[in-house]
Amino acid sequence: MRRLRLGAMTMPTTSMRMPLSSSSSPLLQNPNPSLPSQFRFHNLPHGAPFSRCASFPADTRRRSVLNGSLRCVSSAAAAAAAAADRVKVDNPIVEMDGDEMTRVIWKMIKDKLIYPYLELDIKYFDLGLLNRDATDDRVTVESAEATLKYNVAVKCATITPDEARVKEFNLKAMWRSPNGTIRNILNGTVFREPILCRNIPRIIPGWKKPICIGRHAFGDQYRATDTIIKGPGKLKMVFVPDGDVPVELNVYDFQGPGIALAMYNVDESIRAFAESSMAMALAKSWPLYLSTKNTILKKYDGRFKDIFQEVYEEKWKEKFEKQSIWYEHRLIDDMVAYALKSEGGYVWACKNYDGDVQSDFLAQGFGSLGLMTSVLLSSDGKTLEAEAAHGTVTRHFRLHQKGQETSTNSIASIFAWTRGLAHRAKLDKNDRLLEFVQNLESACIETVESGKMTKDLALLIHGPKVSREHYLSTEEFIDAVAQRLREKLQDRAVL
Repeated sequence: MRRLRLGAMTMPTTSMRMPLSSSSSPLLQNPNPSLPSQFRFHNLPHGAPFSRCASFPADTRRRSVLNGSLRCVSSAAAAAAAAADRVKVDNPIVEMDGDEMTRVIWKMIKDKLIYPYLELDIKYFDLGLLNRDATDDRVTVESAEATLKYNVAVKCATITPDEARVKEFNLKAMWRSPNGTIRNILNGTVFREPILCRNIPRIIPGWKKPICIGRHAFGDQYRATDTIIKGPGKLKMVFVPDGDVPVELNVYDFQGPGIALAMYNVDESIRAFAESSMAMALAKSWPLYLSTKNTILKKYDGRFKDIFQEVYEEKWKEKFEKQSIWYEHRLIDDMVAYALKSEGGYVWACKNYDGDVQSDFLAQGFGSLGLMTSVLLSSDGKTLEAEAAHGTVTRHFRLHQKGQETSTNSIASIFAWTRGLAHRAKLDKNDRLLEFVQNLESACIETVESGKMTKDLALLIHGPKVSREHYLSTEEFIDAVAQRLREKLQDRAVL
């Protein structure tokens, strides 16, 4: 039987909401007899879906094994000295664990930067590839449904399997991207935004403020049907309305071999995209720009332009004007030129393909994908899922597996936690939580600006002359952020 790769070992706790399991099943007994009984697994009702996690006390951590149901264990919070004054988070957040090196980093972040300072109820879902396979990807769906219920989720980077990964992990199927599944359920828009550090060089030095780019992640080329035309003939497109006569459009008379593509979008999704974009712009008090090529695609891109304008006029114009911000449509070529010469400080709404391309353009222009936040915001602006903009850092994980030192940038993963917690603070009107989030983000940036950073950032500063003295290891950097955070919180306590 294939077993899950387990998370980190947990610590005993003195109070538990659920009784310790006394099951005689080998998988439910303490897997290491030398460990105390507190490490044993809690029982859920027989047959409960493996992907679900029960509610736990605010100071607990989780771990799971596969035996047809989810087993969870509790633990005491770290840093007992700080526990007495931890910030209480009134409502739960959903946590989605991930894969490879980012999973390793994720645990360090929780242990050193989150648990010691926050009293919070986490609804945990293991989106590691083996657990997605074990649950036939139900865990991904349930995590998204929980996000809709609790309105806030933080997500670790995950593997989207290709053929090589299917073989490597002996998977049942080539499971879909978790991000795509979650995005479809939340019906939201992905927004990416750079994290600015004064000492990290920017390819475009004129960018003084962040640019938040929103990508409409539905339809167009990504759900298109394409084909190879092998010889002369007529290409037609036919739409068959329900209960009506077909509508036939002549596309092209081929005189020889070629290619063809048919793509689509739907008003409902475009409208949700407009709502999400305007909610983000209003939250940031930044102007909003939509870019299309409606001069060429008069009906297709023109529909984006028309729906955005309708939504703005109906619901958002008055709110925008109160904050002295605005919405404007621009041609994509004009918008790219404007982006290059602007100083930043706006939200840029892009169609699917444009957003795919321009988000990487912005990341490199500002410095690094390791310094990019990524949030998925629902159309009503109430539900948010935050994650890092990069992948699982497989190459570093291979080194980690061999016991070799790594220098992996954890900033985007830390900011996944802070952006999720900031949204929780906003919904709950929790000023103490918001202040903690601001301190943690400042601690990250100040650590880098003090010269303490991981190798990827050191390379941007020192280039080929970079040496070991210029950067910290993965854990050393997180420790440096933790130290800076402690200092900031102590200074605040003195005040």
